[in-house]
Amino acid sequence: NGVAWNETHHCRLLAGLVPDQFQMCRRNLEVMHSIVRAARQTKSVCQKTFADMRWNCSSIQRAPSFGPDLLKGTRESAFVYALAAAAITHSIAQACTSGELPLCSCGSVPSEVPGPDFRWGGCGDNLSYGLQLGAAFADSPLKSSKLGTQALKAMNLHNNAVGRQVLSDSLDTKCKCHGVSGSCSVKTCWKGLPNLDEIASDLKSKYLAAIKVTHRLIGPRKQLIPKETDVRPVKEMDLVYLINSPDYCTPNLHLGSLGTQDRQCNKTSVGSESCNLMCCGRGYNAYTEEVVERCHCKYHWCCYVVCKKCRRKVERYVCK
Repeated sequence: NGVAWNETHHCRLLAGLVPDQFQMCRRNLEVMHSIVRAARQTKSVCQKTFADMRWNCSSIQRAPSFGPDLLKGTRESAFVYALAAAAITHSIAQACTSGELPLCSCGSVPSEVPGPDFRWGGCGDNLSYGLQLGAAFADSPLKSSKLGTQALKAMNLHNNAVGRQVLSDSLDTKCKCHGVSGSCSVKTCWKGLPNLDEIASDLKSKYLAAIKVTHRLIGPRKQLIPKETDVRPVKEMDLVYLINSPDYCTPNLHLGSLGTQDRQCNKTSVGSESCNLMCCGRGYNAYTEEVVERCHCKYHWCCYVVCKKCRRKVERYVCK
C-alpha cells in the first residue's frame, strides 16, 4: 500500500495488527515501510516457489485474512510463517544498509580476521537489528492473542524461529574488487544476505521434510514432539506441523483446497508440475497459444541492438 508512514494514525490503516504490533508501529513508524514491503515479498516469493506444486500458495493473496489451509497448523502454514518471519528480518536488515532507517546503519564489522587478499569494508546488512525488530513484530501476535490453541502458537513460534535461523545461516561474505583497470589487487568485503528467493528455496526443502508433531507435557513444560514414535526428535531447524493437509486435488473450501482444475501443467516433466501429478490423474486439455518474442537480434556498432518480432505457436496443457 502507498502509505507515506509519516504519522501515527497511519498505523490504523493496516488490517490485522494486534495491540503489540500497533504499539510497535506507532513507536517505529519508519520501519513500517520495510514490514509492508516484506509482506508483499512474502506473497510473491511464496507463489513463485510453489508454482509447480498442487498447493501453489494462491491463498496467501487474502492475507491477513487467511483461509483454512493457513490457519489450522498444516505443513503449508509452517512454510508461510517461516518465510514471512525471514522476510521481515531480511527487509529491515537491508533497509538499515540502504540508509532508509534513522535508528540503524550498516552491520557491525565481522569479528573474523580478514584474509590476506581482502579487508573488511563496505556496508554489511544489519542482521542483528533485523532479527531484533523482526522477531518482535512477527512473534507478538502469537504471544498475546487469544486466537488459536497453545499447540498452534507453539508451532508458529517454532517455525518463525526456523525462518530467521535459515536467514541468519545464509549471511555470506560479498566482495568488491579495486585496483588498476578492474584488477583485483585489493578486495573490500562485507557480510550480506542473499535474496529472498534463495531463503524460500531452502525453506521449501524443509517444508518437504517437515515433521508432524503434537504438543505434550514433557517434564515441567509442554513441548512439540514427533507424533510418530519412530521419528527422530524435532531439531530447531525442522519445520513442524500439527495436522495433515488436504491433497489439494479437488476444491474443498472447508479445508482451504482450491483444486487443480485449469492449472497449467508440463506434459514432458516427471516432477510435481507434470500433467499426471498436477492433474491428479484426471487428464488434461491441450490448446495452442501464439507468443510474440524478440528474434534475429543484430548488434550495431556502437552500441545498440535491433531485434525483429517473431510469432510462434506453443502447445499448452491445462488440467481437466
